[in-house]
Amino acid sequence: MRFSVLGSGSRGNSVYIESGKTAILIDAGFSGKEIERRLAVIGRSTDCLRAICVTHEHRDHVGGVGVLARRCKMSVWANEGTLLGSEGIIKKIDNIREFETGDILQIGDLELRSFSVMHDSADPVGYIISNGEKTLGYCTDTGYATHLMAKRLSACDGLILEANHDPDLLRMGPYPLQLQQRVRSRQGHLANEESAQFLQDLCHEKLQCTVLAHLSETNNTPQHALRAVAPVAKAWPQMKLHVADQHQPLPMIDLG
Repeated sequence: MRFSVLGSGSRGNSVYIESGKTAILIDAGFSGKEIERRLAVIGRSTDCLRAICVTHEHRDHVGGVGVLARRCKMSVWANEGTLLGSEGIIKKIDNIREFETGDILQIGDLELRSFSVMHDSADPVGYIISNGEKTLGYCTDTGYATHLMAKRLSACDGLILEANHDPDLLRMGPYPLQLQQRVRSRQGHLANEESAQFLQDLCHEKLQCTVLAHLSETNNTPQHALRAVAPVAKAWPQMKLHVADQHQPLPMIDLG
């Protein structure tokens, strides 16, 4: 299994995953043209894509879903709450595959299990993606790490986890108080130290890599996020750490 975080942050989010003859996206929060550009950077194209699996209805996760699905005749997988919440953005799509949160989805060579996360949207989910040999966990846009999330993510070979903000940068930054409270809430986003504690709970000897994702450009920096997670990385030296970028895709990561 190989993957690349095409971009992650408040301006757009998308992850490319491939195994065997199957390639999918988790979210498509950039324009269709921008996703094509980012795929080209990692040596891929939209021609190979089979499906888009959506986490929730916020525009930075669904902005390009409708365009790509219609242009490339891909299926779009999402739960009812996400579909209802995003219909004004996605518009009409022919191949909608609706699921209930907790369902297991089979898309070619990949199996995905959805699970609930804590965010201010209708029915947000994360995903466990498996090809039968390796497993990748995707969990961003959550204000709190629940026991269910920890259980689902506990045996992954790779993780994509949110490290959204540094509390001091958020407090001293330009966000109005109401927005700060939303970010800090249980339906908001994980702070760096919360992400580090969550990762510590998830670490095991077979965890190969973790990508820190959805960093706020206003209230965080890669240096702040890495500093918070550094003690965890030191304790688990086999785990490679990466930080997703808002503007460029990460090089492809191979889980073996």
